[in-house]
Amino acid sequence: MKHSVVIPVFNEAGNLERLHAALSPVLDALKGESEVIFVDDGSRDGSFAELQRIAHKDRRVKLIRFSRNFGQTAAMAAGFAAAAGEVIFPMDADMQNDPKDIPRLLAKLNEGYDVVSGWRKDRKDASLTRKLPSKIANGLIGYVTGVKISDYGCTLKAYRREVLEDVRLYGEMHRFIPAYAAWNGGRVTEMPVAHHPRTVGKSKYGLSRTIKVVLDLLVVKFLTTYMARPIHFFGLIGFVSLGLGMASGFLAVILRLFYDISFIVTPLPLLTVFLTLLGVQFILMGLIAEILVRTYYESQGKPLFKIAEKVNF
Repeated sequence: MKHSVVIPVFNEAGNLERLHAALSPVLDALKGESEVIFVDDGSRDGSFAELQRIAHKDRRVKLIRFSRNFGQTAAMAAGFAAAAGEVIFPMDADMQNDPKDIPRLLAKLNEGYDVVSGWRKDRKDASLTRKLPSKIANGLIGYVTGVKISDYGCTLKAYRREVLEDVRLYGEMHRFIPAYAAWNGGRVTEMPVAHHPRTVGKSKYGLSRTIKVVLDLLVVKFLTTYMARPIHFFGLIGFVSLGLGMASGFLAVILRLFYDISFIVTPLPLLTVFLTLLGVQFILMGLIAEILVRTYYESQGKPLFKIAEKVNF
């Protein structure tokens, strides 16, 4: 199997036949065997019945049906796990991604990249509720991860299979796969892709999704930077808190000795106690996290590194 197209579906019955009709000639033109994996994420509008009809006439189409709605990331994870292709292309089912971009993504991937991320340069969505939050989120993700991509939210991408083998997806983290790949030494690039306005169905995305992405970004940053050394994260916060507590206590003493301001009339002593206790708690939290991390790695035999190549072993 050369190519796998993974498509999460949630209440997209009106788009599925059109999507299959647009996708089929593209797959026919690709060299090598291809498959399309539709993951029905608990649809309630007859999407799965439509998918069954499509799969009956096209043996390349494979179906996975969730018992309920688990979210796009879960659907992506299920599709990636079931995919047999050497190259995997996730895309949306709403007809806003264009299947004709798949050969272009593949050609770019064959230039030596491990991930090619689609960039909806001319995006056909509402500016205030979709494009502006997306632009802010993309800038924040690029700044935190250090992997500069213009459109993390574009589902249409091309991945080499090995990039996805060690990735575990939770929350809204499917959009961070290019960052995971780059952190593990993969070559990541992007290219503009077509984007069409939605004509059938209703968008499932809103401003609340941006908040979820930001929260997941905090998790990703912590896991990638401090997973093997959490004491550096919690300990730094603890020492900062202790330092502020000492400064607060020192200031309280100065005010008492030189300005005759009683400890009772200033909140500094209370602030000193609070910051000191908080600092100690964070340091202890870091020590507990260190124990948990060691248990996690040693109990499962997980390595702290990833080898790219060996010679003369």
